[in-house]
Amino acid sequence: MDLTIVMPCLNEAETLATCIRKALLGIQSAGITGEVVIADNGSTDDSREIATREGARVVSIQHKGYGNALRGGIEAAEGKWILMGDADDSYDFSNISAFVNMLQQGHDLVMGCRMPSGGGTVSPGAMPWKHRWIGNPVLTFIGRLFFKAPAHDFHCGMRGFTKEAYTRMELRTTGMEFASEMVIKATLTGLKITEVPITLYPDGRSRAPHLRSWRDGWRHLRFMLLFSPRWLFLFPGILVSLIGSIGLGALALGNMIFGRVVLDVGTMMVSSMMLLLGTQLLWLAVFTREFGVAEGLLRPNQRLRKILDAFSLEWGLALGMLMALAGLGLLGWAFLDWEHAGFQGLSYGTNLRRIIPASTLIVLGVQFLFGSFFLGVLGLRTVNHNRET
Repeated sequence: MDLTIVMPCLNEAETLATCIRKALLGIQSAGITGEVVIADNGSTDDSREIATREGARVVSIQHKGYGNALRGGIEAAEGKWILMGDADDSYDFSNISAFVNMLQQGHDLVMGCRMPSGGGTVSPGAMPWKHRWIGNPVLTFIGRLFFKAPAHDFHCGMRGFTKEAYTRMELRTTGMEFASEMVIKATLTGLKITEVPITLYPDGRSRAPHLRSWRDGWRHLRFMLLFSPRWLFLFPGILVSLIGSIGLGALALGNMIFGRVVLDVGTMMVSSMMLLLGTQLLWLAVFTREFGVAEGLLRPNQRLRKILDAFSLEWGLALGMLMALAGLGLLGWAFLDWEHAGFQGLSYGTNLRRIIPASTLIVLGVQFLFGSFFLGVLGLRTVNHNRET
């Protein structure tokens, strides 16, 4: 069989028959063999009966969620190609020749594009303004920036792909973020991606859609951020820690005067905070990537793997101990000065220029000590992944 058209379904009795008829017509018009699979996610209306009557195959999906429904339908598909789309009559399944042509040409993932930037069309009333002008453009921009994905419509629900490509992507999510994960993993896996312009029509149902704009938009954004530790943790961590270390190092030598602006120990304290915060973000970047690789959400990074292999638990512990000892040494120096002064008041600026770097080094040492231990714990569960990379 050439093609399986998969539609997730949850109480779609109003539009399901129309979608199935259009899908069967589209298969016939494309001159291929195919089937329609309805991935029923617990409908309580007549959706299942309607699907069977119209000639579709119904697959019951026990676990709730958009991603679960699609995954169940895709795994039950018999076609070598899969075309997925919503059963709300917003997509024209009778016109699928462009998807089929691209799949026949050897593309792994064929994205539909509703947005004019990619040649698509949004019919009047088909997309809420906050989706068209805020949600979709912002999320698409982030997806293209973070992952270099070629899609101009990151969250179009109509897309085609090969069964082999689906297996290679190893999709894991269960909700609406399934759509984001597919594009991201297809890009990171190096699959051949293209897109075709389509028209989005108004939802044919009288009830409200299952999509919740802010909740599901946040789920997509959250997933993309978690899927890109570089943008969420690494780049901010490098920037913040660099600014903090420069400020701390410069002000440790004395105050800095720029015209009427004087930077003194107050700014030094803020610089210390930035250095500690930035270092914590860098640790979180490493932790997140290790966890993501272990869970199959992220692809292994050869360069990072070599660095982590060289940075053993023992090296991390040694570095943390050296930082902590250096900090304790500075505190000891400050204590001796205090003792020489008869435990009386010391110069405010001079005293803090020793105590702030000392405290910073001690906290950094503790971060490296416990961060190294936690990285070692992650290494226990990712040893097989480490060997593969």
